[in-house]
Amino acid sequence: MSQERKTYPKEFKVMSVELSNTRTDLGALAKELDISPALLYRWRKEFSSKQGSSFPGNGKVILSAAEQELALLKKELRETQMERDILKKAISIFSKGDNKYSGS
Repeated sequence: MSQERKTYPKEFKVMSVELSNTRTDLGALAKELDISPALLYRWRKEFSSKQGSSFPGNGKVILSAAEQELALLKKELRETQMERDILKKAISIFSKGDNKYSGS
């Protein structure tokens, strides 16, 4: 039997993190909220590192403008390198073919 994965709305996660900042016993808080303490710690870590962009939902990461530009530039670089490699192979193939007929 497979167990369904629980999903929690962003508001619940934010409220849980805010409560955890005011409490000292996080294990008791996690028990009250019916979540595991490890999950609460993970939410706290994500919220402290990403603030407003934390908990985007459905696993989709929200990137800042700089991160979006970096991802776009990395994608363009990969595509350009692939095109360069294809052209290098084509040049080597066509240059080998020219040598066969140039000696006659």
